[in-house]
Amino acid sequence: MVIDGQGGGIGAAVIKGLREAFGNDQEIYALGTNSIATSRMMKSGANRGATGENAIVRTCGQVDVIVGPLAIVISNAMMGEVTPRIAEELCSCGAKKILIPLTQENVDIVGIKSEPLPHMVQKAVQSIKEV
Repeated sequence: MVIDGQGGGIGAAVIKGLREAFGNDQEIYALGTNSIATSRMMKSGANRGATGENAIVRTCGQVDVIVGPLAIVISNAMMGEVTPRIAEELCSCGAKKILIPLTQENVDIVGIKSEPLPHMVQKAVQSIKEV
């Protein structure tokens, strides 16, 4: 499951990378905090997509891996698109979380080297292969 919000660019890049790595062997869900993000991720090759808090909360308990920007686990992130319920459910569910350390929030992750998005997507895809 790939989660993104706002314009969906990070999620779209992740889905594209997953399709290149796995072809059509894996089912990829695109869950957006808004319809623009969901649409962009669907155009990148997701099998299924849904939008909003309830869709995200209901689906995260049904998947093995959740991928998205770090902000998906920060309550009220993405200008409020990540609700407290979304952040809590994502942190609490049993799925493996692979978080890309990009955020516009007032959060600094110490000890992480800043890299271009394509490099971080490659690392995320590699982490998924290891799962």
